[in-house]
Amino acid sequence: MFYLTPRKEISLFFTISIPVISILLTIIFGFFIFSILGYDPGKALYHFFISPLSRLDKIADLFVKACPLMIIGTGLVLCFRANIWNIGAEGQLIMGAVFAGGLALSFSETQSLWLLPAMAIFSFIGGALWALFPALLKIKLRTNEILVTLMLTYVASLFLDWLVRGPWRSPTSFGFPLTKYYPDVGLISKIYFPGIGNISQLHWGVLIAILICLLCWFAMEKTVFGFKIKLIGDSPQALRFSGFNESKTTITLFIISGGLAGLAGMIEVSANIGQLQPNISFGYGFTAIIVAFLARLNPAAVIISGLLIALIEVGGDSAQIALAIPKVVTGVFKGILLFFLLAGETLTKYAIGFNYYQKSSLND
Repeated sequence: MFYLTPRKEISLFFTISIPVISILLTIIFGFFIFSILGYDPGKALYHFFISPLSRLDKIADLFVKACPLMIIGTGLVLCFRANIWNIGAEGQLIMGAVFAGGLALSFSETQSLWLLPAMAIFSFIGGALWALFPALLKIKLRTNEILVTLMLTYVASLFLDWLVRGPWRSPTSFGFPLTKYYPDVGLISKIYFPGIGNISQLHWGVLIAILICLLCWFAMEKTVFGFKIKLIGDSPQALRFSGFNESKTTITLFIISGGLAGLAGMIEVSANIGQLQPNISFGYGFTAIIVAFLARLNPAAVIISGLLIALIEVGGDSAQIALAIPKVVTGVFKGILLFFLLAGETLTKYAIGFNYYQKSSLND
């Protein structure tokens, strides 16, 4: 029989190597999965991990795909580092997009350049409010934030579906659940490079995402607020004894995490879609959980982990087109990677021990 005992000291080698080992094990398991499914493992892995890096426009697509993952993942890192398990970033993303979309549709004829910044503020507010509900329930009623945030995700998804099929549906959509297109001043423009032009769909939201990651890293490592985040995660009692308010810190982290998810929703719609529809997210809120753990709860490392997960997503599309590999295999890859990351996280903090029982017989 085995048991887990807390390690007295967490090895720096384990901390650094766990993501690398998890990725390598995922690739090895992927090799066997493709073999079992009857595909050439070499070609499949090539399309998953090499083909998306073969051209400049494909690399630009990686950054576009990683943009919402970086923003949401950074917010989740702040919560997870404090042992606050906000699993509902997907719903917060949707509500942020709804708030921003409502503003854009209300001023569909405007030419004011202030519309886009106002949409960003509204999206942050929408996501923050959607995260505030589970925060208050956790503090006042001691509810489980995992269940509450997850259930609110389904509420947000159904609310968006009702809006685009009902009051917000465009009269020119031919019955499809689509809103009007945002005005031009409500769209995020593509980045123009002198002498090159636009590189695929690369837009300014990508730079905003990278900046958010770096700012959150600075806040985590160089400010008192970051110290409180680490303290509440490592020792809540020490936080209370030091005079900090645990409840206020919890609410603040939920607001920041939800607000960033809402901002990601606004950027995704304004940069890539241009209107609201039932499916504005491809599971970014849930995928960002993997991004946060792959980054070892480090906001700066979210940039790298977000790009890696985006590589798997874009590679999955490439493999589906080239080899007719089912898209669901991409989800299997992400699930396996999350499993190894969580297993590695456990083994980093706990050592495995074994109990050996020797059967004895009683002689009458």
